[in-house]
Amino acid sequence: MGRLAGIFWARLKGLVPDELNSSEFSWLLLPTRHFSLLAQRRATMIVNRVRLFAFLFAVLTPLWAIIDYFVFPLPLWFALAALRFSACIAFILVVVHYRPSGSLGNAYRAMALLFAIPTVFYVASHQLLIGYSLAGMSAAIATGYAFLPFVLLAGLSIFPLSLIESALFAAPILLAQFLAGVLNWGVMDWPTFAGAFWLLALITGVSALAGISQLAFMIALVRQAIRDPLTGVFSRRSGEETLDLQFTIAQRSNAALSLAFIDLDHFKSINDSFGHEAGDSVLKAAASTIAKHLRRGDMLVRWGGEEFVLILPNTDHQQAGVALARLRQGGFGWRPDREPVTASIGLAEIKADNCQDWRKLVETADQRMYVAKRRGRNQVCDSDESTVERAWHAAEPVVNYQAIVPAGEM
Repeated sequence: MGRLAGIFWARLKGLVPDELNSSEFSWLLLPTRHFSLLAQRRATMIVNRVRLFAFLFAVLTPLWAIIDYFVFPLPLWFALAALRFSACIAFILVVVHYRPSGSLGNAYRAMALLFAIPTVFYVASHQLLIGYSLAGMSAAIATGYAFLPFVLLAGLSIFPLSLIESALFAAPILLAQFLAGVLNWGVMDWPTFAGAFWLLALITGVSALAGISQLAFMIALVRQAIRDPLTGVFSRRSGEETLDLQFTIAQRSNAALSLAFIDLDHFKSINDSFGHEAGDSVLKAAASTIAKHLRRGDMLVRWGGEEFVLILPNTDHQQAGVALARLRQGGFGWRPDREPVTASIGLAEIKADNCQDWRKLVETADQRMYVAKRRGRNQVCDSDESTVERAWHAAEPVVNYQAIVPAGEM
């Protein structure tokens, strides 16, 4: 059994060759480990596709009432038409009400409502149709109603969903199909029903694989889009998106949010004296060294040139000061002339600095970074220029040179 599971997993990986890191394959099963930017962009895509799907259903659902009019008895047509127009109104409400917000909860609700409307319509129409003895063209058109679950399960394939998400959204549709069979127990052709149900299960599996494949490519594309190609840390655009999201969360939950603006000291002299390749090496080493000392949930962003922004969620002013002191103790790497790289850092916090938007938070930290430079560099400024400097700002980084510079490069 273990060998078969291994073969299946290897085949599943083969669907997305070279697209994912080994640590990211578990993301195809559960969405709990998705980073915030991936979740935000996935939620936006899901809601946009829900609205497209709902729009198509809103247009096509009432139009089919014209065909029903010519083949069904008038009482049955009135009942089905009422169901169709009720479903049409519900689909229109989905299109109008739901807008991309970047929230997966909102996306899940939109998807649940999208699939609940036709599922309820299917069960209700099935109950209406079994009350009539239909033949000829009427029976053929009535049979078309039975294909609705197949359409819904095939529609799952347009969404970038993990395996568990696909199973959860498919379960109510399969349950509705089973319920329709139970309600028609006495006259049900069970071999035909079993074959149809097996086909539904196969379609569910294909849709789940399609959703996983979409999710895999989305993970790879988002990872490439949000990372700075030189340093591997987050790019400015993704940093701005994260700041916007984290600022909104902090305001709604009255939580702390700190931001440090880090500028490497005398970086221009490295490019001028040793060349841009040496400067790139220093930037990569600095980003790597900083990243090693970050806590879970912290986010390092390359803001531009030799400037970095460090986002510290759920971190107040004092806690941020302690984190930065630890960061500076770890150092920022080494210059080509074997001198330690230092940095001027400005610190701001949403509550302490009464920032009303994330741009003000960045601007405050940026201004304090320049204050730190004017005061002599290699320090942290966490208050206005007129305020007495903190005692911990001038601490020299304690770095083991041998641990950072490989043997032979001394």
